[in-house]
Amino acid sequence: MLPELITASIPSPAEGVWHLGPFPLRGYALCIILGIVVAIWIGERRWKARGGTIGEVQDVAIWAVPFGLVGARLYHVATDWKNYFGADGNPVEALYVWHGGLGIWGGVGLGAVGAWIGARRKGIRLLPLLDALAPGVLVAQAIGRWGNWFNQELYGRPTDLPWGLKIDSDHFSGAYKASQDYQDALAANGGIPPEFVTFHPTFLYECLWNLAAFALIVWLDRRLRLGHGRVMAAYVMAYTLGRGWIEYIRIDDVQLDDVLGLRFNVWTSIVLFVLAAAYYLWSLRHRPGREESVYVDGRDPDAQQPDTEEPADPAERAERADVTGDASTDENG
Repeated sequence: MLPELITASIPSPAEGVWHLGPFPLRGYALCIILGIVVAIWIGERRWKARGGTIGEVQDVAIWAVPFGLVGARLYHVATDWKNYFGADGNPVEALYVWHGGLGIWGGVGLGAVGAWIGARRKGIRLLPLLDALAPGVLVAQAIGRWGNWFNQELYGRPTDLPWGLKIDSDHFSGAYKASQDYQDALAANGGIPPEFVTFHPTFLYECLWNLAAFALIVWLDRRLRLGHGRVMAAYVMAYTLGRGWIEYIRIDDVQLDDVLGLRFNVWTSIVLFVLAAAYYLWSLRHRPGREESVYVDGRDPDAQQPDTEEPADPAERAERADVTGDASTDENG
């Protein structure tokens, strides 16, 4: 690595854990918690704009968040099982969520089950609820990826680009140590392992991709008045499109073997993209427009009336439209 390129690299934090007395404060956990809070806030605003009641997203989140966290951890453990149940693994560490390791598709899948339970208990239709929540999930993922930065994990291949991410040797993955790049670094350093190498900052790539996808989906929802789960489908398509190429350049340890030359998570992205696109087209043909009501038939209208009052301030109305992606003055989209 050239010194001037190292100087221009992105540093990794010296510490990912701080202690308040006996209590550890972990950067990874803080990013996850902040992402959840922001996703709920965005979801509440979008839900209200669609005719729902403020507070209902928080009620559903009581079910969706724990289910999602459990699902995300189960997916990670299932795809990296040798780290925990292999010859050198420790099964107890499967419970150490704070060390990192949350698989997004397990989180989305089981989180949707939790959302379904919460929605069913409150007489809410699931598809408009998912449409309201999906963009905020992208922002939550963008924030959560900074937890990988604190843990110095899930980075890409070595690079000399000015925005290369500096990773300390203690955090070199087994996949990198087994690579030709590592052998070349040893040879260039007289057989001494390098103290650090700069890698593609895939956490940053995914963060920026998710924020761009959030803006695109909100714009599409505002312009086309998407309904019947099409916002959720657009979320899956946008995320998998980015995750596919980002996953391709990662060099972290993966316990599942490549399939036809591609990593397992790349194939997962391809399959989910195709399924989401097929559903989007089917829904567009058979269920055009948007749901007239976000509540199931027979719900007591006096139990919780949707708060759809428009703010008097035009600036506040414009701000709501920007965040929710809903143009209430445009009935025809």
